[in-house]
Amino acid sequence: MKDVSTKQISSMEEESRLIHFPISMFSIVMGLSGLSIAWQKALGTSFPVITTFSSILATTVMLLVSALYLLKITRYPNAVIAETKHPIKINFFAAFSISLLLLSVVWHRFESLSYVLWGLGAVVQLSLTLLVMHSWIHHDHYRLEHANPSWFIPVVGNIIAPITGAKLGFIEISWFFFGVGIVFWLVLLTIIINRLIFHEALPARFKPMLFILLAPPSIGFVSYSSLVPELTDFSRILISVALFTAILLALNINQFRKSGFFLSSWAYSFPVAAFNVALFRYAELTLSPIGFYIGVALLGGLTLLVLWLSFNTLKAIKAGEICKPE
Repeated sequence: MKDVSTKQISSMEEESRLIHFPISMFSIVMGLSGLSIAWQKALGTSFPVITTFSSILATTVMLLVSALYLLKITRYPNAVIAETKHPIKINFFAAFSISLLLLSVVWHRFESLSYVLWGLGAVVQLSLTLLVMHSWIHHDHYRLEHANPSWFIPVVGNIIAPITGAKLGFIEISWFFFGVGIVFWLVLLTIIINRLIFHEALPARFKPMLFILLAPPSIGFVSYSSLVPELTDFSRILISVALFTAILLALNINQFRKSGFFLSSWAYSFPVAAFNVALFRYAELTLSPIGFYIGVALLGGLTLLVLWLSFNTLKAIKAGEICKPE
């Protein structure tokens, strides 16, 4: 009886964790994919063991998270619907399509695989952008205090699309995604800055999301340089905004350190990776060894950051601190 009871309790605990499995888990895939891309930019075809391992790791986590969330969809559809109606969680659905688009960059040397990942990611990204914006426009529950940097996530995906899309020859489609992403990034930036200045401070677990401010200009620079492979005035503006944002965040590093670890702490990883890749791309375009060495130094810090995030995530999973009611 004790064995049966123990098994039943264990099964109930697993089911309880599944129903609370958060869509934001895809942000882990974004961070790991960003790290892999940064290593590829730094090493090129050198040291294939490092780049291959990081690529496989990001893909494996993507498959695992996707499988678990698909299981949640089949068993607890109402819980998923509730996430789509949540003013913050709805933004993280785009982390799935962003992960697909990033993996298309990760596996760019395998054109057929990259094509499939990009095509699927682009379709899902556009669909989710329309879904989220429809929710914003026809809402009955949003308030300004709900606004936070996670609102950028559906927009950032559009800016990512041209990185692979341009290489695959989809130039006009890539410009479409880039235009949508850049314009609505500026619109949302105004809203978010307004909320940060004139309303109450973000809760501690949301503070890591401030790093998302770094992602749009960084990815914008990389994406624009894929469409226009030379340094222009506009690309200089994008990298300058990214650099300024990085400095601003760095000056507030103690505030982030005091926040501790949350699952939302993965919001540190992808924006830093995006800025890292932007630095490497800037070094390529300007033939600047200084820019490259700064990028290498940042890559070391990014790698340590991802290791810290991974360790604390595994620790939190073991302790049952993730996948529980909020």
